[in-house]
Amino acid sequence: MHKIVSAIFLAENIKKIEIEAPRIAKKRKAGQFIMIRVGQSGERVPLTIADSDPEKGTITIIVQGMGKSTRELNTKEAGDTISDIVGPLGTPSHIEKFGTAVSIGGGVGTAIAYPTAVALKEAGNYVITINGARSKELVILENEMKAVSDEAYITTDDGSYGFHGFVTQKLQELIDSGKTIDYVLAIGPIPMMRAIAEVTRPYNIKTMVSLNPIMVDGTGMCGGCRVTVDNQIKFACVDGPEFDAHQVDFTNLTDRNKLYLPEEKKSAEAFAHKCNLQSAGLQYLLDLSLCHHDFPAVDLCRDGFFCINTPSFLIEITMATQHITTKERFAIPRQEMPAQKADVRNKNFKEVNLGYTPELAQKEALRCIQCKDPACIKGCPVNIKIDQFIKLIADGNFLGAARKIKEDNVLPAICGRVCPQEDQCEKTCILTKKHTSVAIGNLERFAADYERETGNVELPTVKASTGKKIAVIGSGPAGLSCANDLIQLGHSVTVFEALHELGGVLVYGIPEFRLPKEIVKSEIDGLKKLGVNFITNAVAGRSITVDELLKEEGFDAVFIGVGAGLPWFLGIPGENLLGVYSANEFLTRVNLMKSYQFPENDTPVFNCKGKNVAVFGGGNTAMDAVRTAKRLGAEHAYIVYRRSEAEMPARLEEVHHAREEGIEFLMLMNPLEFVGNEQQWLTGAKCLRMELGEPDESGRRRPVPIKGSEFILPIDMAVISIGNGSNPLIKQTTPDIEVSKRDTIVVDMNTMATSKDDVYAGGDIVTGGATVILAMGAGRTAAKAIHEKLTGIETVQPV
Repeated sequence: MHKIVSAIFLAENIKKIEIEAPRIAKKRKAGQFIMIRVGQSGERVPLTIADSDPEKGTITIIVQGMGKSTRELNTKEAGDTISDIVGPLGTPSHIEKFGTAVSIGGGVGTAIAYPTAVALKEAGNYVITINGARSKELVILENEMKAVSDEAYITTDDGSYGFHGFVTQKLQELIDSGKTIDYVLAIGPIPMMRAIAEVTRPYNIKTMVSLNPIMVDGTGMCGGCRVTVDNQIKFACVDGPEFDAHQVDFTNLTDRNKLYLPEEKKSAEAFAHKCNLQSAGLQYLLDLSLCHHDFPAVDLCRDGFFCINTPSFLIEITMATQHITTKERFAIPRQEMPAQKADVRNKNFKEVNLGYTPELAQKEALRCIQCKDPACIKGCPVNIKIDQFIKLIADGNFLGAARKIKEDNVLPAICGRVCPQEDQCEKTCILTKKHTSVAIGNLERFAADYERETGNVELPTVKASTGKKIAVIGSGPAGLSCANDLIQLGHSVTVFEALHELGGVLVYGIPEFRLPKEIVKSEIDGLKKLGVNFITNAVAGRSITVDELLKEEGFDAVFIGVGAGLPWFLGIPGENLLGVYSANEFLTRVNLMKSYQFPENDTPVFNCKGKNVAVFGGGNTAMDAVRTAKRLGAEHAYIVYRRSEAEMPARLEEVHHAREEGIEFLMLMNPLEFVGNEQQWLTGAKCLRMELGEPDESGRRRPVPIKGSEFILPIDMAVISIGNGSNPLIKQTTPDIEVSKRDTIVVDMNTMATSKDDVYAGGDIVTGGATVILAMGAGRTAAKAIHEKLTGIETVQPV
């Protein structure tokens, strides 16, 4: 929580708010912004930092109440609190001694222009400021701008104060007077910035604009803030927010900012009704139906679910397990996982798989023949003692099984749900030679769920303090696993997370119907009880750097587990049409921000109801996205993949579930172009049919185009799910960490040590997109190496 120090209105509906944010106040530079979340159901809104006071530890923002979030923010007073603030974000303004610099602010854009004007003055420039507003009553920061200006001008549209006209007219007047202008910064409404660009273009005056497109995370993860600059896609939150005005595609920027206008209007009207507000003569008529989303709440034993007749987990174990023969074990079929019926679950976000009953778990555990040299353990990236925990389940010792798993895996309830066991431990099960493998993942989930649901979670022993401090960047699987081992070994551990919720990809990437977020929270709560300290809203490379952690904050080592969160796009025409998402943005809106409950939660998402949605890709993320679209009401939800189903990397279970839920698979198709209407909304994808040729370097058969097979697939929404790259923020601020050609961090795979002393890394930031359990294995390897280097004591993994 962040306390508001002061809050005053500067003009009608424009408020200046000073907020406690010491870390941001210390680091903030001109041109940077924050992401702010007013309340627990609020959206993440980007706002530029107008000023800061490092000594007081405060930042100042100036807010114009337009949408629901900014209106709500403007109801706050001194002493109130704000849920979340993350920053400073964005690349700072490029400041140098240009000569004569003109800083132009239109409306509330003046609040953004002001800190840059200060920086330009401090750099030795002759500073001219032009402050524009519709009328005298809406002029803000007049005295502050004058104080840093060699020349200061006010313009009003109605002529009620200062120059009668637009800021563009005043700028043109200055140019026509013969005054040499070397640099222009323009910040305000898009039409104003576009007009300024056209004024300066003929004179070749260097002109920058600060863009504020739609954002979700603000850290480069979702790609929702993409803008077209010099015919290239840029992300405003990491590449900007300032760009060369003469290269910005303002038409596309304008179109993309209209994406959620209907939803924003509904949300603002609902908030205005709630607060009994009236603004700008609007009649706020609230449709009461907006208070209810369309997804029915369903209980486990209602119609449509497989009903499990298990009154309690605490049952008496009666099965005899000691004398069953191998032949009898072979005769037991693999126990299927109970699940919601497909035609019910594809309309709700409750978990699909319902979990084994104790009876089913024991029966499945009896299938394990207890090999003398269990190959399944070698197939597990963290080497869980699989034979031992399965034997404990067979014997009815469910708590013992859970604790045996936790000797090697701190997140068993998560891994049991999302890990690709069929390609790891279950793939090497000896039963696969003649039968189906033991359902190791299902049994792992059962044991973990049993421990949690019976309230018998037992915390491991923490060794005596070593006096060493370790920083873990990222609260995803790699970071959590590393933190768990280090805290047990007696070190002080602090985990820094960029988002407002802990869990990394487990929270923003994997849907509720596959991994309930309460389970992630429960696993993290266990680490908190062990003593791990968690700090949210801390972006590595922006809020804090690796060097600052080591040199200023006194950490003895740093582990980087930030994942690979920079979305890739197809690079085809039309990707900036309205209705084209990255999988990261689509899933983050739904999973992290719970947009499926809009307007109860403020973050909107594309209205899929009755629409045609295509997801381009064939991995687990693509399956998550297309199944989510179906739950949001899509009439047709397609997977479009350029190879055949046999080459798809998605888990077989996810493909099976998707098919049951009505997902349509369009195989051997490759998109060439997205097409849209005059309003720039997506209407279709031009696709080319493919056939399979010879295998490529991945071992999969290469897709080969079929000439003349082009056709238009009618769709209303597209989701690009072809993988992610590495976020550039750590690379930008820590150049002495070696990275590969793919911008992944280079490490010694035996220790996960990077090229920088006392810095380690693991998970997707090293390997590229991989699995939860592989990331956890990397975290454990790093924890062991960190401990041994800091203490000089060789150790086995903690128990």
